[in-house]
Amino acid sequence: MTQLSTLLITPGEPAGIGPDLITLLAAEGWSSTWVVVADPALLVERAKHLGLSLQIKIVSAKTLDAPCETHEVKVLPVTLRAPVTAGQLNSANAAYVLETLTLATDLCLQKQAKALVTGPVHKGIINQAGIAFTGHTEFLQERCVSEQVVMLLATEELRVALVTTHLPLREVADAITPQRIAQVTRILHHDLQTRFGYKNPRILVCGLNPHAGESGHLGREEIEVIEPTLEKLRAEGINLVGPLPADTLFTEKVLAEGDAVLAMYHDQGLPVLKHQGFGRAANITLGLPIIRTSVDHGTALDLAASGAVDTGSLKTALNYATHFAV
Repeated sequence: MTQLSTLLITPGEPAGIGPDLITLLAAEGWSSTWVVVADPALLVERAKHLGLSLQIKIVSAKTLDAPCETHEVKVLPVTLRAPVTAGQLNSANAAYVLETLTLATDLCLQKQAKALVTGPVHKGIINQAGIAFTGHTEFLQERCVSEQVVMLLATEELRVALVTTHLPLREVADAITPQRIAQVTRILHHDLQTRFGYKNPRILVCGLNPHAGESGHLGREEIEVIEPTLEKLRAEGINLVGPLPADTLFTEKVLAEGDAVLAMYHDQGLPVLKHQGFGRAANITLGLPIIRTSVDHGTALDLAASGAVDTGSLKTALNYATHFAV
């Protein structure tokens, strides 16, 4: 990996597998390229559970670039609010999770760090603590004061972006407006060019309804909202195909004709991508003034401190963040 000591990682939910991933990767010698924003005692304790020796080097916001040894982990310390038992959620630590994320985001906004990689959080326990939280994507959009952001999940073979993210299904249709489709598509097109290197990216667009509305017999969103918006975007020079029926879009032949897929809602596009590449995909937030990637999985509380954890997704997220930051 390229040396990039100002790449920040937030492990996420302390009772989940985020701390496991950090210690396991450190044991593999990846740790000289990043700084973990976390409680160092948590990482040491989790390493002990896993039978690993963890060497930590404490840094400050002013010494993020300090050199370290191959198996050392640089840690920017944030103190836990309560003791952690692996696998057991505690709402008292919700504020800790958000403090790590806020600090890391702000350092990136201040150009003191080049990229942010986030571990999995537990939305439910944060909300249980009385803090309104719908996900990393929405948090970062607000913190970075971005008008619109785009959730994109990517493997080496497939990239799927979303028009809507964490919404109840009955709210999705109303949220799919011409403005939102246009904003998301423009951001996706721009970042496919600037980050992924596609000169003229071809984007495959899902319809909302079964069979893309069946000429209006199964819904009129395609006719009244999606297709007219795509026509305007095509006039801007964006290469768009669709709206296509999602059930046939995600076939090998059709996917081979595009560089990315734009799905209308979360569970339209992400189940396919995760079936194809779960454990080696990264969640990438487009449209931010900072670089942010993440793992493609949740907190996996049942696996915390077990040693039975796959680090593949975090490696993918780190590789993407490094590539974008160079």
